[in-house]
Amino acid sequence: MAAAVLVLGAAGTGGWFYGELSGNIRGAGVGDALGDDRPRAVGGGTNILVIGSDSRAGLGGSYGGELATTQSDTLMLVHLSGSGEWATVVSFPRDSWVRIPACARGDGTTSTPHDFKINAAFAIGGATGDTAKAAACAIRTVERNAGVRVDHFVIVDFRGFTGMVNALDGVEVCPRRPIHDRKARLDLPAGCRTVRDREALGYVRARYSMGDGTDLGRIGRQQEFMRALLAKAGSRLYDPESLYGFLDSATRSLTTDPGLAGLKPLYELASEVRDVPADRVAFLTVPNHPRARDVPGDTANVVWHEPAAGELFAALGQDREMTRGQLKKAAGRPAPATDPVPVTVLNGTDTPGRARELAGRLGALGFRVTATGNAPAPAGRSTLTYPEGLAAGARALATHLPGLDPAPAAGAASGAVTLTIGPDLPDLTG
Repeated sequence: MAAAVLVLGAAGTGGWFYGELSGNIRGAGVGDALGDDRPRAVGGGTNILVIGSDSRAGLGGSYGGELATTQSDTLMLVHLSGSGEWATVVSFPRDSWVRIPACARGDGTTSTPHDFKINAAFAIGGATGDTAKAAACAIRTVERNAGVRVDHFVIVDFRGFTGMVNALDGVEVCPRRPIHDRKARLDLPAGCRTVRDREALGYVRARYSMGDGTDLGRIGRQQEFMRALLAKAGSRLYDPESLYGFLDSATRSLTTDPGLAGLKPLYELASEVRDVPADRVAFLTVPNHPRARDVPGDTANVVWHEPAAGELFAALGQDREMTRGQLKKAAGRPAPATDPVPVTVLNGTDTPGRARELAGRLGALGFRVTATGNAPAPAGRSTLTYPEGLAAGARALATHLPGLDPAPAAGAASGAVTLTIGPDLPDLTG
């Protein structure tokens, strides 16, 4: 997305310049890998998933060469409003504990649905090096957990990031405290200095030595760095050598869906963005809380905080603007104790009393069981379905039932999430 805005400066250059840069951009069709069970595009606007790949390809093994898989180091959803008057950039913490659906791999196999960090989805789909499958799995995971349809995707790799920074002779950062981060291979004194190469990459990736050691502080630092990078690039628009180096690195780092693969579609997309007032572009992070609150002992991950996360995703799906202040207010408002998630529990096994037993455990966790009963065995597997309007409640229940994948169902009990117990039902957690 950042590169898309900057190509505006190159739009009027010679044909050879335009053709060479456009040819740098790789297209990857996700096609059938997304499946048919996708959220409906109901409210207008455009959603673009931006994936920062932590692939070390092209870095000569000098940075993080011990990493065995490619994961999405950064994951953002950019929503451009249908009116063109505002935009929202939502960052997903990479440690978000979510449901990763079944994904097609490049070797013809399909992964098993399971719960894990959201950044692993890209690695699962791309286990054999297939970028399209990697993107498709990341998209499926975001769509399944956020309930928002993704229209386009852009993948940016590490090599392009360092090339963009170096083409601008570095970017100034001003840490207030010294940074000594062994994993990011970063050693910076306090105060302002210009960073490039591995220092720049380490600065946006450092996490363990700064703040609380989570990904949340790093998200804010990455957003600040991108603002500084774009500001410096803007000041170099009339320096052909710097501009070409920047755009060459930017475009070489990009892989997009076929609809965005080329300078022309990126230019058209950037044209939609350029007139959005700066104060109408909101940079947000999915509201979250430590997973240890639900699963004692897990200090490494976070879960999305309801009802705020659900309100944010609903706004995106309906093309409604949400400001930082509105999201902060929603995040500070817990789910009403008088209105817990309503659940119908059905026993689909041959063991009597399973529904009543589980209903009691769900009640202790704060859910409101509205009915229990029996049901035909669901093909040997438990199911969790929800009617329109209760997707967030189904996700909240699923965090306590590892292995269950919430699914919309027109036939679900009216006004309640429906849990049908099969012989495979895992134990409750938390």
